[in-house]
Amino acid sequence: MAAKILDGKACAEEVLTLINNHLREKKSPVLVIYRIGDDPASAVYVRNKVRAAERVGIEAIIKHYPATTPYCEVWNRIEIDAANPFIDGMMVQLPLPEGWDERALIERIPPEKDVDGLTYANMGMLHEQACWHKPCTAKGIIWLLHENGIHLTGRHVVVVGRSEIVGKPVALLALDYNATVSICHSHTKNLAEITRQADILIVAVGKEKIITADMVKPGAVVVDVGINRTAEGKLVGDVDFDEVKEVASWITPVPGGVGPMTVAMLMVNTFHAQKSVTI
Repeated sequence: MAAKILDGKACAEEVLTLINNHLREKKSPVLVIYRIGDDPASAVYVRNKVRAAERVGIEAIIKHYPATTPYCEVWNRIEIDAANPFIDGMMVQLPLPEGWDERALIERIPPEKDVDGLTYANMGMLHEQACWHKPCTAKGIIWLLHENGIHLTGRHVVVVGRSEIVGKPVALLALDYNATVSICHSHTKNLAEITRQADILIVAVGKEKIITADMVKPGAVVVDVGINRTAEGKLVGDVDFDEVKEVASWITPVPGGVGPMTVAMLMVNTFHAQKSVTI
């Protein structure tokens, strides 16, 4: 029997409806997105975020700078906006053009306005479950699992990938929900041996079909965070979807799985930044 689909698009729509109901007839939170350069993928991501913001009543302001913009200009703009009490949330759209120091720009954002959850303050406080905002993709994965009745307590979660944006934070969040967590990466030996032990397998590497059916335990839940473009221009994940869906109990599609949840969590964090409450 083929795996059930973890429909991130439908779950994200439920989240956006929840936010919209909370914000109806109230002051709109303000989200500023800094986009630098003309990366086509970044343009799509920003457009999706603006569309979601409009859907729930958040005012999204895009500040777009050519890659040739002096670094100090963007640095100063972020510093000015950080002090603006009418701006609730701020984020730098990644990746940045070559030569730009993304970490330095992100660190100009106050942690309480860091709705991407990527400042050192928020990532560090994640260890103590006391951060202002959790990283959006990791938060979205946990939310998607819970909304589909997939609980983490006592389960073995294997995370393939150790990035600051996905791998490490989702591992920490899984620990918070009492999972047993293993993290695999490029230096892991016998990767398939470890992934076959997973009750919940989360893959965030950025390499097409790195996970095949023989690497998945029958009945496992598979969350594919990867986004890759084939030679034919098709978007695919890190998991061989057609093969693995015949082994797994649940699986996320690409696109339509984790991506919409990431955007929805950005809206949740922006709401949280203004209202100082969680939903």
